[in-house]
Amino acid sequence: MTYLIDRRLQSKNKSAVNRDRFLRRYKGQIKDAVGRAIKGRSITDVENGEKVSIPVKDVGEPSFGHAHGGVWEVVNPGNKEYLKGDQIARPKGGGGGRGKAGNSDETTEDDFIFELSREEFMNYFFEDLELPHMVKTQLTATTEFKNQRAGYNMSGTPSNIHVLRSLRGALGRRIAVGGGARKQLARAEEDLATLLHEGVPDSDPLVVELRRLIHHLHTRLLAIPFIDPFDLRYSNRIKVPKPMTQAVMFCIMDVSGSMDESRKDTAKRFFILLYLFLKRAYDKIEVVFIRHHTAAAEVNEHEFFNSRESGGTVVSSALHLLNTIIDERYGAGQWNSYVAQASDGDNWDNDSVLCRQLLINTILPKVQYYTYVEITDGPQQNLWEQYAGVLDHHAHFAMQKIVTPADIYPVFRELFKKQVK
Repeated sequence: MTYLIDRRLQSKNKSAVNRDRFLRRYKGQIKDAVGRAIKGRSITDVENGEKVSIPVKDVGEPSFGHAHGGVWEVVNPGNKEYLKGDQIARPKGGGGGRGKAGNSDETTEDDFIFELSREEFMNYFFEDLELPHMVKTQLTATTEFKNQRAGYNMSGTPSNIHVLRSLRGALGRRIAVGGGARKQLARAEEDLATLLHEGVPDSDPLVVELRRLIHHLHTRLLAIPFIDPFDLRYSNRIKVPKPMTQAVMFCIMDVSGSMDESRKDTAKRFFILLYLFLKRAYDKIEVVFIRHHTAAAEVNEHEFFNSRESGGTVVSSALHLLNTIIDERYGAGQWNSYVAQASDGDNWDNDSVLCRQLLINTILPKVQYYTYVEITDGPQQNLWEQYAGVLDHHAHFAMQKIVTPADIYPVFRELFKKQVK
């Protein structure tokens, strides 16, 4: 049997094979450690790597050892209390492998700490999630290009000279230009050898003429340049559009008086999590912020998360503005549109019915996915009741309730869980 061992090394001389094997073997413990790490950090930092710790007892393996049984002798340096032949009581607890911290009687055990890379951390963070009904509608070429080889040119910079192709062309040119002269030279040399073999003297006019012709042909062949500027070939590289997927993420949030700072902070964390999730699927993402109270407006990110208005709530104003922006800037099937709406659910009763109709008939046919999160610790509001009827008409609409910031991640996983085919 043949065994192949892959000893390729990563940076810092870490074996990629051993690292992958370790991550697979202790996947459950690592997922728990990542979950603990998420709770202790801001979602804005979730894209970075993380140091995680696993209890040693989880990675330890059973092993055989020799117990101190029977009669045995030891030499203890600096012994002032015992003499040879004294009997010493066996330590209580069997002399286990756990140490003590300081003067405490409690046994402690160190954790195994290692660092997950950014990619590994994100893989565990988004495990079992996917973009439901994601359709990459168009590969566009906007700002990014890549260099691609496109044959050869007869002109260019010296740094782009293709040596092999130039020498091949020069060789072909020399064969083509000197082909006739070489054939004539071969016949002349053959005729001269025949005359000399037959005993014709060197002074014979025919021999003299053949020698002159041979010298002329040699000179002619030697005059053919080894390489000519005509032979030079230059590598030709052109810029071609680099395919990239693009998406637009619409963030809609209620900024009326009922949305306090804690609820807006919870909504912000949910939006950031969705943005990081979309970044794993799309190369280019544009974010559009729409805030609303009795009227809606498109604003920048700072104003979106920090402004606060007093008064009531008219959610349909935001949906009308959303539909206008999609038609004017992100229509014609060129963008993958995702909408995330956050609200406490408070809305005018008649307006909630209008919102339901706008979603079913106008907005949802134009977007890939629409999520609605209601941030409240009380019962569902009238907007939730109307949105519940949208679920029967469109499978790419989802809604969940968030009570505390701790619910953000579980709700996010429920919104974007893998769907049964």
